[in-house]
Amino acid sequence: MFGKILIANRGEIACRVIRTARKLGVRTVAVYSDADARALHVEMADEAVHIGPSPVGESYLRGDRIIAAALATGAEAIHPGYGFLSENPDFVDQVTVAGLVFIGPSAASIRAMGLKDAAKRLMEKAGVPVVPGYHGEAQEIVLLATKAREIGYPVLIKARAGGGGKGMRRVDHPDDFSEALSGARREAKAAFGDDRVLVEKYVDKPRHIEVQVFGDNFGNAVHLFERDCSAQRRHQKVIEEAPAPGMTPALRKAMTDAAVKAAKAINYSGAGTIEFIVDASEGLKADRFWFMEMNTRLQVEHPVTEMVTGVDLVEWQLRVASGEKLPKTQAEIALAGHALEARIYAEDPARGFLPATGTLHHLKFPDAVPEDAAIRVETGVRAGDAISPFYDPMIAKLVVRAKDRAVALAALRDALARTEIAGSTVNTAFLAALAGDADFAAGDVDTGLIGRHQEELIALPAPSDEAIAAAALAATDAGAPGPAADPWSSLAGYAHFHTLSRRTRLRYGEENILARVSARPDGRFQVALEAPHDAINSHDLRNMPRTARWPGHVTVFEGAVSYTFAVPDPLAKADEAAAASGSLRAPMPGLVKLVRAAAGDAVIKGQPLLILEAMKMEHTIAAPHDGVIAEIAVEGAQVSDGTVLVRFEDAQG
Repeated sequence: MFGKILIANRGEIACRVIRTARKLGVRTVAVYSDADARALHVEMADEAVHIGPSPVGESYLRGDRIIAAALATGAEAIHPGYGFLSENPDFVDQVTVAGLVFIGPSAASIRAMGLKDAAKRLMEKAGVPVVPGYHGEAQEIVLLATKAREIGYPVLIKARAGGGGKGMRRVDHPDDFSEALSGARREAKAAFGDDRVLVEKYVDKPRHIEVQVFGDNFGNAVHLFERDCSAQRRHQKVIEEAPAPGMTPALRKAMTDAAVKAAKAINYSGAGTIEFIVDASEGLKADRFWFMEMNTRLQVEHPVTEMVTGVDLVEWQLRVASGEKLPKTQAEIALAGHALEARIYAEDPARGFLPATGTLHHLKFPDAVPEDAAIRVETGVRAGDAISPFYDPMIAKLVVRAKDRAVALAALRDALARTEIAGSTVNTAFLAALAGDADFAAGDVDTGLIGRHQEELIALPAPSDEAIAAAALAATDAGAPGPAADPWSSLAGYAHFHTLSRRTRLRYGEENILARVSARPDGRFQVALEAPHDAINSHDLRNMPRTARWPGHVTVFEGAVSYTFAVPDPLAKADEAAAASGSLRAPMPGLVKLVRAAAGDAVIKGQPLLILEAMKMEHTIAAPHDGVIAEIAVEGAQVSDGTVLVRFEDAQG
């Protein structure tokens, strides 16, 4: 076993690797950018090395700096985590040349599976079923459009390199093919440095089911059963689970056999995932699945496999990379129970799942679930940490396990309801709604489920009067425990023979709320709200919704739903001009990738004006109303959150 390893990653996966390394007595070296100088993974590691500025291209993608850090600290091996350099065969070669061990597959295996088109041709030769489509080298638009017609619409344009939904577009009609291809190519080039694509048949009711495989350097390969990752938004996974709902013995055998065959075809060593698309239009059948791609690394969702098999996949990675054989044979790997993982992101589901930033002023995860289930939380942040625009906005993964799927789903809903995050917009309410969706609960899930039910899943009820009352109490610090320096301070309701009251203003969205909090002689409080709200008597604070107070705001938690109220500074003057609708501002920091209008243009509501590239994805900024453009951002400009992108002429409110 290694004595010391370097982890070439950040966030929750770096923390995850450190925990297993510590269990095995292996010392760890962390690397960090400017933005991560005080990050949790830096604190947890035995040593830490600064590798550059915040942008990934100047830090976490600088393989030369990472290798230099490993050599300088005496590390024997490098664990890549996932993302960044984890599937870069050139980096693997550089690690090997430096005399270090790459904790993962060989460069040859990564190259064999790194490009989707070549991988599919290889799998066809190995006898693994592949999705019908065009996987060739030629990239002329006329050829690709012709192939799309031959395949039959709808089709899916996919980047041949990378994954995570980047560079992917569904096209339902030939007239939309050219624009979709341009968007996919731009996004693929920005994310992977390769704008080549492949075109495949779009399966009408697709399930995304993947098989965890593991190989060693002695020719052994096993599977650790399947995971279902069909619950996706924007082609990115949201809730994953193991085993797949409705899985039949025949399909499981066919898929796992094909997965092991795929791994052996490239002499695979380490942890990998074979991803399949399954046609669920007539139930799960053994002849209706096709190979999509192989991820030659550990997956974000690997904890669900660990929960149902009892295997520590990171430990297996370290053991195999250090020269050991697989710890278990196929016959020794058993499936027990059901596990689900929910990815908590800083994002706004109501705004198309737009990534969010902010400081996590309040962060609390449940440490237990009902007695018949187990929970584990994977995170790389703490209260006070910031969600940076430079990296993926995932905050944590809630993972639960129980004897069956129904109990596990109940445990997941319970865990989400007891999660508290304030300081950034988050998706916990959406996740809870999805976990409670009737079709999802019944196991009737496919990759289009969220799209079909999106309106109901993202809908949030208006805050109840109880929530508003709780916000008012928190804003005035009413009921907050404090020291009693003298007997007078304990008389909360005494104020010259009338109850003591405080008036406070709150703002929720566009609504201004005026509340009066009165302290009663018995230590209880009354909150009176102006119309249209009803007066509320809050007699027992213990039964009020949970709250978190942070600078200028109060967040109220009612189950998995959170409501954030602004608490205006009574001494501050409102800037009426800033509230006018005569300008369109950047919803997040990013790069103005493409401008589709110019000053002087008359535009209509909903018309795309520009494309903002942020957090590895493209976001279309559309006109919020009809008008004439007076000023528009310059293509290629780097903008911060709130920067004016478009200014309209003569806008009236």
